[in-house]
Amino acid sequence: MNLSSLRWDVILGGFGLFLFGIGFMGDGLKAIAGDQLRDYINKYTTNPFSALIIGILITIIMQSSSASTAITIGLVRAGLMTLPQAAGIIMGANIGTTFTSLLISLNIDNYVLYFVFFGAIVVSFAKKVKIKSVGTIVMGFGLIFYGLNSMGSALSAIKDLPEFTKFATDMANNPFLGLLAGTLMTGAVQASSATIGIVQKLYAAGALQFIAVLPFVFGANIGTTVTGILACIGGSTAAKRTAGIHILFNIIGTAIGMIFLHPYARFILWISQIFGISGMAQLAVAHIIFNTTATIVFFPFMNQFCNLIRKILPGEEPKRIEINIDELTTNLAANTLPSVAIDSAKTAIVKMASVVDQDNQDTRDYLNKPGNSEDHENLMTGENTVNKLDKKITEFLIAISKNQQLTPSDQTELRRGLEITKNLERIGDLGVNLVEFFDMVREDKSTFSPVAIVDMNTMFDELNEMMKLCIRVYEERDEKVYHELMEKENEMDETEYAARQGHFTRMANGDCHSSVASSVYVDILGTIERMGDHACNIARSAILDYVDQDEPGFEKH
Repeated sequence: MNLSSLRWDVILGGFGLFLFGIGFMGDGLKAIAGDQLRDYINKYTTNPFSALIIGILITIIMQSSSASTAITIGLVRAGLMTLPQAAGIIMGANIGTTFTSLLISLNIDNYVLYFVFFGAIVVSFAKKVKIKSVGTIVMGFGLIFYGLNSMGSALSAIKDLPEFTKFATDMANNPFLGLLAGTLMTGAVQASSATIGIVQKLYAAGALQFIAVLPFVFGANIGTTVTGILACIGGSTAAKRTAGIHILFNIIGTAIGMIFLHPYARFILWISQIFGISGMAQLAVAHIIFNTTATIVFFPFMNQFCNLIRKILPGEEPKRIEINIDELTTNLAANTLPSVAIDSAKTAIVKMASVVDQDNQDTRDYLNKPGNSEDHENLMTGENTVNKLDKKITEFLIAISKNQQLTPSDQTELRRGLEITKNLERIGDLGVNLVEFFDMVREDKSTFSPVAIVDMNTMFDELNEMMKLCIRVYEERDEKVYHELMEKENEMDETEYAARQGHFTRMANGDCHSSVASSVYVDILGTIERMGDHACNIARSAILDYVDQDEPGFEKH
């Protein structure tokens, strides 16, 4: 028997179905949980221990420790989560990711195609999105096992190959070969569950000894940090530190695991003998116990981990924005003096403005550096936070409006708060539009000209100044600051006009080589200018009682 006699079509096809099934099931779970996933991460991670629990649950739901880490990086970048909280989620994600290996070890081989069938029926004929998502979960679950079983059946013949027998013997004698193989394999497919699923099948078929497959598990823990390493490239200090915690934690844990490899292997086999655990379940148990034990051991030293990564990666950390919008309840609105409740809303609005301002800066970064899925996820996390704040603050202000003790001044403040909240939310929406324009250019594999990049950055600079001024007007009601903002608005209009005319000149001279970039560039200029208009709207609403409403330079949307 030789390598060419193996059913590579079945092996590769089964592996593809296995990966597709994991993604498919994860998509269904995320669709059912919806945007609440980010809410749960933000809301229930007030301390490292609750962050640990959320990290476990979110990773099980998303079937990806990389995905939960990406969301966490976004919240840290936005200043909505501290590094110790992020470390808690990452440690929890290391436990949550073991769920897949436990799932794989289930003995349901005779029923997997029924899962595929019923899932496909639901996906094909269900009308409601939530029900379709349930079908996606069921079908993905079936595909995981069908793909794994197909691949495993073909792979079982590999144990008869002389070359593989020698390789398996070498790995048993030198565990670092298995560690390296597990690291490289997981890094290549960026899915630790895929590596562990393969070695579970090989172990069940008798192709590998237990002492040889354990290093694969340890290597998978290192390989899964590749996503974090990629996220470090060109990322912010917060993103690098969050990813660095993941890398540091897994490397140290793996090093300890390799030191105690032989005692640990004997311990797992002893437990398996007592409880009658056999085959693939042994490896699942080893994976769960190792990751859980490492988390329990390292959890008390979380602050030390964070301090170490701060020394390795020096730089400023985003200041945490304490929003606490859960305090904005209808009970507070109904049973508190309106002026006190309105002050609470004002504090939340100012913090919402901080999130919007950070989103604008992240959007600018997305323009100026090669974007990736992690950056895009961070931007969507910020937008989700803005929408949540908009909804909560609006509901709170409406609840206050029903209070019978409202004075005319209170009513003015309520209207002001509603208008400013909506303008902030609209700025966030326009930021998402900018991201979509940037993505269109990237998908076209084209770029903006250097002059166009400079012009857009100039407008972002002006928008940044306008955002800070409009919030100062809201907080201080300073007419001088308001007029300074109006001057900035005029400067932005002039910048936008000059950039537009320069673009038309370049097009006429044939200097624009991308039709997509040329088309969306004008839209981008207009979008940033509209964001500046909304900043002016915020200031105008804030100082409504002091400035003539018909003053030139004010545009209401």
